[in-house]
Amino acid sequence: MEKTLTKKTITAHTLVKNEARYVWFAVMSVIQHVDQVLLWDTGSTDETLEIINEIRKSPEGKKVCIKKVKEVTAETFPQVRQCMLDETKTDWILMVDGDEVWWEDSVLKVVDLINSKGSSIESIVVPTVNLVGDIYHYQDNTSGMYELAGRKGHLNLRGVNRKIPGLHSSGVHGQWGWADGDNKMIQNRNPQRIVYTEAPYLHATNVPRAGSFEKEADVPKRSLKKKYELGNEFPLDYYYPEVFFRPKPEIVPTPWVTVGSKFKFMATIQTPLRRIKRKFVKKVGY
Repeated sequence: MEKTLTKKTITAHTLVKNEARYVWFAVMSVIQHVDQVLLWDTGSTDETLEIINEIRKSPEGKKVCIKKVKEVTAETFPQVRQCMLDETKTDWILMVDGDEVWWEDSVLKVVDLINSKGSSIESIVVPTVNLVGDIYHYQDNTSGMYELAGRKGHLNLRGVNRKIPGLHSSGVHGQWGWADGDNKMIQNRNPQRIVYTEAPYLHATNVPRAGSFEKEADVPKRSLKKKYELGNEFPLDYYYPEVFFRPKPEIVPTPWVTVGSKFKFMATIQTPLRRIKRKFVKKVGY
């Protein structure tokens, strides 16, 4: 363990399109704990841009660098990610998509890990709590297929040391990741320098994220993420990320919505089929 606790600098990367339901909560859940936020929009057609402007007006808004880029395809997606990397000058990157909402303790744990071991480790893997249907239900961890840092489940690589030799963006949207100078994905580098820490975030990947259901169709591959599935119900005293209970602009939609009868009907039919499929299909990504 490093003896020096020299503070490392961190930039959050947030690349969005039609994320009106969760982008405020995602960015505001980490903004106090990073040095900069690159918040880039790729052609939102819902209220995402207006909400981004509200983020910029917040007390920590001076940290936010907003950029509007032209609409991306699955093939041009890695180029935009590369541009974000090229504009990053901090020691570390924290990946924060517009549907990822962090608990205070979780982001603090990741930041503390970066400050204490950030010179000797290369990447940080964390667990995710995946919503399904609505904010009141989640997927069982056994349905997670990602294998990272010697574990399997709902996981994601979220902390990236910018000094990884040859670090660059690689792969189309859905199969995208960071690679090194030898084109090896960073999760496949020295396992001693890939650290897992129990610092989960709430992941809204499988629930509606655009300002309206119609706008979901404007996002490449978004339809592939919609799952008609009966999730586990959170207990009544479940401790949600703190940002959900803080003041927000009126334009930010409430997250406290439930699914309708159509969803429940479809989920009742599809859930057994999905569980059977997961036993035989090990593919990750989309």
